[in-house]
Order: sequence, then structure tokens, then C-alpha cells
Amino acid sequence: MARAERIPLDAPKLPPATAARTLARVGRYLRPYLRQVTIAAAALVVAAAAVLAIGQGLRFVIDRGFAASSAAELDRALALSAGVIVVMALATYTRFYFVSWLGERVTADLRRDVFSRLLAQSPAFFEDTRTGEVIARLANDTTMLETVIGSSASMAARNGLLLVGGLAMLALTSVKLTLLVLAGVPLVVAPILLFGRRVRRLARASQDRVGDVGAYVDEALHEIRTVQAYGHEGVDRARFGERVEAAFAAGKRRIAQRAMLVALVILLAFGAVGLILWIGGRDVLAGRISPGELSAFVFYAVIVASAVGTISEVVGDLQRAAGATERLFELLSLEPAIRAPSEPLSLPVPPRGTLDFERVTFSYPSRPGTPALAEIDLAVAAGERVALVGPSGAGKTTFFQLLLRFYDPQAGTVRVDGVDVARADPAAVRGRIALVPQDPVIFAASVLENVRYGRPDASEDEVRAACEAAHASGFVAQLPQGYASELGERGVRLSGGQRQRLAIARAILADRPILLLDEATSALDAESERAVQQALERLMTGRTVLTIAHRLATVRHADRIVVLEAGRIVAAGTHDRLVADSPLYARLAALQFAA
Repeated sequence: MARAERIPLDAPKLPPATAARTLARVGRYLRPYLRQVTIAAAALVVAAAAVLAIGQGLRFVIDRGFAASSAAELDRALALSAGVIVVMALATYTRFYFVSWLGERVTADLRRDVFSRLLAQSPAFFEDTRTGEVIARLANDTTMLETVIGSSASMAARNGLLLVGGLAMLALTSVKLTLLVLAGVPLVVAPILLFGRRVRRLARASQDRVGDVGAYVDEALHEIRTVQAYGHEGVDRARFGERVEAAFAAGKRRIAQRAMLVALVILLAFGAVGLILWIGGRDVLAGRISPGELSAFVFYAVIVASAVGTISEVVGDLQRAAGATERLFELLSLEPAIRAPSEPLSLPVPPRGTLDFERVTFSYPSRPGTPALAEIDLAVAAGERVALVGPSGAGKTTFFQLLLRFYDPQAGTVRVDGVDVARADPAAVRGRIALVPQDPVIFAASVLENVRYGRPDASEDEVRAACEAAHASGFVAQLPQGYASELGERGVRLSGGQRQRLAIARAILADRPILLLDEATSALDAESERAVQQALERLMTGRTVLTIAHRLATVRHADRIVVLEAGRIVAAGTHDRLVADSPLYARLAALQFAA
């Protein structure tokens, strides 16, 4: 069976690639928004051109205004400069708005795609992957990418244009001084290439350590009752502190490299400007260039130096975003282990509700050498109630996992309504099965949303009818907002029996022909058990039922009881027959009924 790729924190890194090539993978998310990209690009070009035009305005002010002592020329030059500044301001506003919009829009699309890909993964994927690490990627990495698209990338493009345009204007002003500027470019670019690669590597390590922090928080807070019940807060604080310090140390190494990069670039770039000013001043004294030309040249030299400095700083953001992009696209590249075949078989309509296991052998991926089920043959007729019993680890839950196609068996065939589930669309198979687990899942939503989970389009009247059938309407009416009441994370505002009855109401509303029931009354008090048992009787009417029995008293009247041991069926029949013919069942019955 194919497995989804595991993505632990210590997973091997992708082959080295430049930040530009890595970030280019985000390009497909920009294609639907070419109009906004075009507007932002045009505004960026106009703003950069306006900045460069200011240099020429400075030249005219000095040469035609001050040097020529002409007030009219001075007024004209200053008015032109003011117009250029207004154009620059409008273009900057347009660029900032559309670039920021693109950052928000692309991030939203990327988050939606990553979440959709995660939902498609089989349960095996989440057995091998820490949820906190995935959450960190979905939240932190996409936020970092938003910053780059909505800010850093446009800054890099804008300053790239200023760099090219500034060099061109330098060349038009003085070829000699421009050659001196170009001679210093390698000195500035070398630190960018050297430190940029280190920053990218350290950024990836820093994000991994942040993932450690998120994973630990997720686990500790989800199990806060156990943490507090065992007085484990001190240990958890210490262990969380270790992870926080590790993230801080990784971030500190990254910041040190980035700070060194920025400082070197500023030192070299502005040192070069000072040298050029000294040489250019001598040329002015010698009459080789005018004071206005020198002023314009220094202006453009500062523009070029600032552009190089900004680019060097932005490179750090781009390097970090490249690491985040790698991590996000690792998730997007995951192929689910369980997916529909290219030409899935259709299930019969109307549904019959039959189940068949034919020579099924299955081992969990984490325990490949230990079969959870071995050579299982079991057929369940439509409307039949079959109970699975046996000691812990006998393989009872695995029947449910294979029927819902959370896994595929290594050998044999599992059929629903006569169709091999491996050749059908998993969504179609699951659409015929309702599940009531022993530990019911209640989401942090209202009663209505929880009961509607299997049928989101159900009306409120249908929800009320399902709750009535599940003996849940009484306690729901006592909640502060009735059916609109929020139930808290994992249903913390409900008792165990109340959660179980809502789970049964959900299954009743889903109205599916096959019911998988992990005995829902084993952990309840007598009063709650009676209410839940009445709800279950209503739910099981007219359905094919496969139930995991923890207490034999609840399945004495099942149509058939299947006894499992070490992944094999060792006996099957009615309660009375098994007590007489099956030593294992007789022993289990004697222990329970004697108690």
C-alpha cells in the first residue's frame, strides 16, 4: 500500500536552489490576478522613473537657477520637481495598494490549497506527522510569504529598477565616475551572495524550531486536563522553555548573519559614494563637469547605493520566504495514500447495505510485521446486526478502518454493496456509512452545526427531529441558546452522555444504510446509558449494523456475534451457542457476567 510522505522536522532538505527559482513556484498563484499584477508593475515603473527624474530636477535647479542666478529658471525647475513628486506619490500609493492586495489574496489561496491537500491525506499520514508542525507551516510560513509578496518583492523590484536606472543616469552624467562605481559593484555583491545563502539555510532551521514550539503547545493544551491532573505543569514549562530557547538561538544566528550582510553592504556602498564625491569635486574644480552634474551624479550614486543596500536587506526576507515556500510546497506535493481510481466503480442505487470481507489480511504501516487482520472472511447481510468481540488488540477497530477505507488491505477484498471499495470513490463509500465512535467527536461549534455534520443542508426542523430521536432534545433545550449554543472545543460544555447522544443524532440525521458502532455506552453511568441505549435502538432500526462490543451484555441479542483473537475469526454465532462452543467467548462471558 502506498503511503503519504512523512514530513517530520528532521526531514532531509530539498536540493539547493536559488531563492528566485524557489519563489517562482508561487507564480501560478499570481496568474489569475494578472490585471492587478500589471497595475502594480506599471505603478512601480512610474514611481521609479519619478525618483530618477528628481535627479535631473536637482541638476537644473543648481545649474540654471543658482549658477545662472535666474529666478525664473529656478521657479520653473522647482515647479517641475513638485509635479514629479506628486506623480511619484500617486504611483507609490497605487503600487502599495495592489501589491499588498496581491500578498493577502495569494496567501489566502495558498492556505486554502494546503488545507485542502491536508484534508485529502489518509489517517496514516497524521499518525506519522505532528499536527503542531503542520499548523505552524499553514500559519507562519504563509504569513511570511504574504510579507514577501505584499512588500519585500516589490521593494526588491523597485530598487532593482532604481539600480539599473541610476547606473544609466550615472553613465550619462560622467562615464569616468560611473566606471569607478561599477568597479565597486563586485565588492558589494559578494557579501550578498555569500551571506544570502547562509541566511536562507538558517531561516529554514529557524522555521523548523518554531514548528517544534507549535507542536508542543498543540499537544500540551489539547491534553490540559491530564497535564494538570498529574501535576505535570512544571515539567511542561521546562520542556517548552527548551524549545523556545532553541527557536531563539536559531533566530539569533539568522539575525546575526543578516545584520552582518546589511552592515557590510552599507559600509561598502556609502564608502564608495564618499570616494566618488571626493573625485567628482576635483573634476568640478578643474571644470570638467558642472556643479549641477556633480550634484545629480551624487544623487544617483546615493540612489544606487540605497538600492543595493535595500536589495541586500530584502534578500534576507526573500531567503526566508524561499525556505517557507519549500516547506509549503512539500505539503502541496504530498499525494494521498488513499484516493479514488481514475475510473471509479459506481455503487448500486438504491443502496443495499451489504458488507463483505474476502480473505483480507492487513498490517498497519507502523507495524508491518504484525497482522492486525489475517485471512478474514466475513459477510454481513443487509439489515443484519453483527457484533465484533474479543480481547484488546484482537483487530476489532481495524474492520472499521478498512470499511471506511482509511487503509487498504495488503491482501484480499473489502466490499460495500458488492463493490470493491479499493475500486470505488472513497467519498461514495463513506457516504453510505454512519459512524458512532466510543469517544464521540464534538466540534467547537453550535448544536446545529454539530448535528448537521453529515448533512450540512439539513433544515433546523430535521435537526430537531434527529435530536428528539436521539433523546438529546431535553438537554439541548436547557442550553443557554438552545440549538444555537456553542459547545466549546471538543464539546467540553457537555457531559459524556450528552456528547454521545449528539453523535447519535448526527448519525440519525445522516440517514445512511450502514452503521458502524463502537459501543457507545461502556463509559456512561446507568441513567445516561439507558438514554443512549434507547437512542441506539432507534438508530439501528432498518440498518446494517457492525458494532464493536466491549460489554457482552449489550450484544446478547445481536443476530450474530463474531469472536476475534490475534486478528483472526475464531468463532461466530449467537450468544448462547458461543457460550457453549467457544472457550474464549465463554471465558469473556464468565468474567463479565460474574462481575
